[in-house]
Amino acid sequence: MSKKTSVKRCSAKRKQEVVLRLLRSENLDALIRETGQPVAVLSQWRNEFLEGGIAALKRRTDDPKVVARSTHYARQAAAERPVQAQRRGRKPVLPDDELVARIREVLSEAEALGFRGEGYRKVWARLRHRGIPTSKERVRRLMREHGLQAPHRAGHDRGPRVHDGTIIPDGPNRMWGTDATQVQTRLEGTATVFVAIDHFDGDVVGIHAARPGTRFEALEPIYQGLREHYGPLAQDIAEGLVLRHDHGPQYMSHAFQQEIAFLGIESSPSFIKAPEGNGVV
Repeated sequence: MSKKTSVKRCSAKRKQEVVLRLLRSENLDALIRETGQPVAVLSQWRNEFLEGGIAALKRRTDDPKVVARSTHYARQAAAERPVQAQRRGRKPVLPDDELVARIREVLSEAEALGFRGEGYRKVWARLRHRGIPTSKERVRRLMREHGLQAPHRAGHDRGPRVHDGTIIPDGPNRMWGTDATQVQTRLEGTATVFVAIDHFDGDVVGIHAARPGTRFEALEPIYQGLREHYGPLAQDIAEGLVLRHDHGPQYMSHAFQQEIAFLGIESSPSFIKAPEGNGVV
């Protein structure tokens, strides 16, 4: 009576190692003694390994059923999350209801000064000056949804377009104005010219030209006027002086506003199409 041979069970990883050794032409007798498997079983493992590899190569790479493990779990987690409307882009500093309240404050202050029907661009500029970053289109949308837009007047006689305000002070060195323009030079190309004037008599207190029209170059004519009329630059040296400027990126930048505040100058921005603008410059 023959003794029944016991066959060892192998894991998938162990089978893979044995097949790879077979493919490297290692000694078959040694593998049989080591694994306790007959030649037929080892051959079957090798054939199944090769057939599985061929099937994997035939599979389309864009098969929607074939996904990475991380992708599978990411989709599963997304499906389990509650559905909610999410705003694209960065999260706004203020939610819509708080921003509407700030818009109403701006409109109330403008109406108290005699300016009614402010448009969304002026409101957006004044919000930005107060340190509330937002987009013009968001301000426009909220003003439209809450009925805060400037009314469109009918085509009747509006009378003279005058205002009671003034930007001419009572004396020199009380209000300066600054602005910039670009000129074309023959040798060096485009240059930006920054100028600062006194609103009382229109005298130029500083002028500076540079190829890059940066916020730091915009400060140079202010520095010139301060050195001429106030002395060496120091903290709060020009306290009581008001600087009139427009809504340009150089003048509304943090570096420019922080510097003039350090020097004691009060910022007085003039906004788009405002009658009390900086046209004196």
